[in-house]
Amino acid sequence: MSDLSEIRATPAKTAAKDTGVGADLVARLVRAGFAHADVAVLQPAEPFFELSGEDIRRRLFLTTDEEGTEMCLRPEFTIPAALAYLKSGVVGRRVDQVFFGPVFRHRPGESGEFVQASLESIGRTDREAADADILAETYGAVSEAVGPERLAITIGDLGLFAGVLNALALDAATSRRLALALGEGRLATLIDPARLAERKAEPRGLARYSGVLDALKGADPSEAKAFVKDLLSMAGITATGGRSAEDIAGRFLERAREDAQTLGTEQAEVLRRFIAIEGNPDDVATGLRTLSQEASLGLDAALDRFESRTGFLDARGLPLDQIKASAGFSRSMDYYSGFVFDIRLAARSDRPLAAGGRYDRLFERLGHAVSGQQVPAIGAAIWADRLTAAETSK
Repeated sequence: MSDLSEIRATPAKTAAKDTGVGADLVARLVRAGFAHADVAVLQPAEPFFELSGEDIRRRLFLTTDEEGTEMCLRPEFTIPAALAYLKSGVVGRRVDQVFFGPVFRHRPGESGEFVQASLESIGRTDREAADADILAETYGAVSEAVGPERLAITIGDLGLFAGVLNALALDAATSRRLALALGEGRLATLIDPARLAERKAEPRGLARYSGVLDALKGADPSEAKAFVKDLLSMAGITATGGRSAEDIAGRFLERAREDAQTLGTEQAEVLRRFIAIEGNPDDVATGLRTLSQEASLGLDAALDRFESRTGFLDARGLPLDQIKASAGFSRSMDYYSGFVFDIRLAARSDRPLAAGGRYDRLFERLGHAVSGQQVPAIGAAIWADRLTAAETSK
């Protein structure tokens, strides 16, 4: 028999004490079919360093156990839920769960300890329907607390962006740099014509290390990484900001490759046109099909999935007139790879009440692969403190 002890519901200590928004959130989601589960507060830090994105990495609360392993207070639930799923022996089966409790990360102007509800749906192969279900359940919970007329929903699809990068035949380092820039909200600046011209005319960044970089040209990547690691060790640098010397060496070489890359004028123009497309979902799909045809991007299959998802959103009763689809919308978590969304107060767009996305590649990146097949998964997080504040401000 499969052991579900790692991920099945346990007595909800945190939720049981909560008599406000949190208890209502959990009760609603349990009624919708999500099993109430829990994960440890103290987590291995390495998965978050590698997979969460720079925005989360720099805000972790870190500590070290007695064996020297770097640990952190959980900054979110998705990675711990994924690790528990992999340990449970049920890989390949559908598991829908809701987590509720404190998470920890530095937040300027807000408490570093706050409470989230997290929905995680793992193993559903009907991806577009699952996307719509998670957004619908998240929206339903948020709108019940603060009122639907006060909310604005934004959606995007990182699968479309990946398709554009692939069609533009960009190398892996440049594609990763652009994807990171999209997630951090700085892609428009990165591909601005004036910036590109300046970068081409005046090489900067790692140019001061040109002697070292010239010596590494043509070297085997593993040998080059080992060489830089040795230089760091000789300088007495073993770890900084949660990164080992090996991590720093890898990032140095990646940055060196980035500085050597140039983005063509036509490629940059396609990207500028792509991220400028936004509006209601149907109009965005039409605009993206036009761009795909004119730039030979081959996005037809991805856009078919986009339109199928819109149909499921409509069928679930989502207010399409409140949904803004944006080709340039992303989330800062590195593990998102498909549909992404957030829900905010229309009158206060500086921070989300809830956000989520699809993370099909996360399990592979955690070291799990089954015959080359990805484990389909999508999740969402609801900020209980922000929801409480929004509810009381009605």
